[in-house]
Amino acid sequence: MTSPVNEIASATPPGFESYLAFGIYSMVALGLIAVLLLLSWGLGHRTRSRTKNEPYESGVYPTDNARLKGPVPFYLVAIFFLLFDVEVIFVASWAVAYDRLGWAGFAQVSFFILILFAGLVHLWKTGALDWGPSAQRHQRDRQRLS
Repeated sequence: MTSPVNEIASATPPGFESYLAFGIYSMVALGLIAVLLLLSWGLGHRTRSRTKNEPYESGVYPTDNARLKGPVPFYLVAIFFLLFDVEVIFVASWAVAYDRLGWAGFAQVSFFILILFAGLVHLWKTGALDWGPSAQRHQRDRQRLS
């Protein structure tokens, strides 16, 4: 009786037909993208005016500069969410196939989690997770002392 890992390792590589089908699919997809881009460029309106170049958002005309005047922690939270969301995808996919991956898969997912944890500790130590007025006050105090 062979293990599932040995069966996967001894599987034959895909044949020429598989590569041909993938190549045709890729060429059709790239061709469709090119056609759509060319159609939008050719059929698009080319008129320009001051009114058309003004920003317009949901019926509200802009009254001030769109640039933010300070750091926005929302973007950091969004990046952290995406990072750990990807981590969950990898760990969940490992959990589904843990019986096939064995101890080697466990070691790999543990290494992956360890690297992400080291990154989180680094962010914590450098102050990237300190948000809000108290963090800004501490940063100003550190700059004054320097």
